[in-house]
Amino acid sequence: MNSADSLADHLRAAARDRPTEIALRYAGKTWTFGEWLADARLLAKRLPALPTSLTLAGNGLELARHAYACSLQDRAFFPVDGRPPEMLPTVNSPLSDVALIISTSGSEGRPRAVLLGNSQLDAAAAASNARLPLRPGDQWLNCLPLYHIGGQSILWRCARAGATVLLHDGFVAERVAEALVSQPVTHISLVPAMLARLLELGAPPSGLRVAMVGGAALSRPLYDAACAAGWPLYPSYGMSETAAQVASFDPAAGPWQEGQVGLPMPGHEVRIGKDGRIGLRGPQIMLGYGDGSGPDGEGWLTTGDLGRLDAGGRLTVLGRADDMLISGGRNVHPQEIESCLAACPGVRDIAVAGRPDAIWGDRIVAFIVGNIEPACVLAHARRHLPSAAVPREFRTIDRLPRNAGGKLERAALRLLAAEGAP
Repeated sequence: MNSADSLADHLRAAARDRPTEIALRYAGKTWTFGEWLADARLLAKRLPALPTSLTLAGNGLELARHAYACSLQDRAFFPVDGRPPEMLPTVNSPLSDVALIISTSGSEGRPRAVLLGNSQLDAAAAASNARLPLRPGDQWLNCLPLYHIGGQSILWRCARAGATVLLHDGFVAERVAEALVSQPVTHISLVPAMLARLLELGAPPSGLRVAMVGGAALSRPLYDAACAAGWPLYPSYGMSETAAQVASFDPAAGPWQEGQVGLPMPGHEVRIGKDGRIGLRGPQIMLGYGDGSGPDGEGWLTTGDLGRLDAGGRLTVLGRADDMLISGGRNVHPQEIESCLAACPGVRDIAVAGRPDAIWGDRIVAFIVGNIEPACVLAHARRHLPSAAVPREFRTIDRLPRNAGGKLERAALRLLAAEGAP
C-alpha cells in the first residue's frame, strides 16, 4: 500500500510540529499529538502481521486508536458495528491500495463494502478543511459512529489540520449540548434529526463556526429555525463512496433553497443522467466495492440519488431514486411530502411510506412524531400539497426508524405501512 498522505503521516507531522497540543478528548481524558502517536505506535506493535486487513468492533476510542495503528502498519482498517460476521459485506478485491473499508448502511438491503485509499481520504480531508475551514487548535465534536465514513472522515480532517477531536460514543443530545457549552467546539457534524433535538435544548455557543448537516434531507422549517437560533449551518452531500463530503453549501453564497448542497469539492465533476440520477467523478471517488464493481471505465460513479444543477453548477439533491412513489398516476417523492409536513406546527419528526393499493398505486402512509392530532396534519397537507401527494393514512408513533447515522430506514417504514393493511 502506498502510505503517502496517510492518516499516520498526518499524525506524525502533527506530533512533530505541535506535540503538546491536544489531539483527542474522550470521556474526560486527553491525549496530546505526541501521546497519541506513541499510543498508536505501541498498539501497532501488538497487532498481528496478518491478515492484510483488520476488522474490529468496539467503542469510539478503540476504533479511533486502531484507525491510526492500522495506518502505521499500512494495512486496511474495517471498523464495524458489532453485527455477526455473516452479516458483514464480503471483500473479494485486492487490498494492496486500500486504507479503509466502510460498510454501507444496508438500509435497503444487504450492505456493501466500500474500498477507499489514502488518496481518496486525503483529498476529501484537504477539500473539507479548505471549504469549512478547519485550522490548528480548532475542535471538532465527533458524535457520529466511527464505523461510518462520517465519523472516520473527522479523524482525517483533524489530523491533517492539527485540530482536536472531541470524541463521543454516538449521539446523546444532552451530552452533546453540554459539551457545546463547556468545550471550545468550533465544528460539529450532524444529521437533521440530531440538529432538531439540539435545537430543542437551546442555542449553540458563540464559538461554533461550522455545523455541517448531511446524511438525510434537511427541511426548510428546521433550517430556518436553526439559523434563527444562531446555528452556522453548512448543508452538505456525501456518501461512503465519496469519502464523505463531496459538496457543501456555503451560507455566505446567498439564500439557501431546500435540497441545495452547493458546489462540488474542487476537482470534481457532477452530471445529471437522463433518469435524473446524480453522477460524480473526481479525486474522492472510491476505488470500488468489495465485490469488484465500482465506477465505470471513465471514472464516473452513478449514485442512487436524484438531483439537478443550476446555472452556477450548484447541486440540489431531490431524494433517492428508489424511494419514488406513484400515487394516482403521479410520481411523488417522500421528501416532497416530508418537507411540507415538517412545517406543520407540532410535528417533531415525520416520514412517509407507500403500500400497494388497487386504486392509488401507492397508498401513502404518514408517520408522525409529536403532540399533534393527525387531522391537523391532514389539513396542512391538503392546503399545501397536490391531491396525489396527500397521505391517505396518518399514524402517530414514538420515534421513526433510523440507523445509527440518523438516516431513515425506508425498508422498515414500508413494513410499518404494510401493517394493518386490509
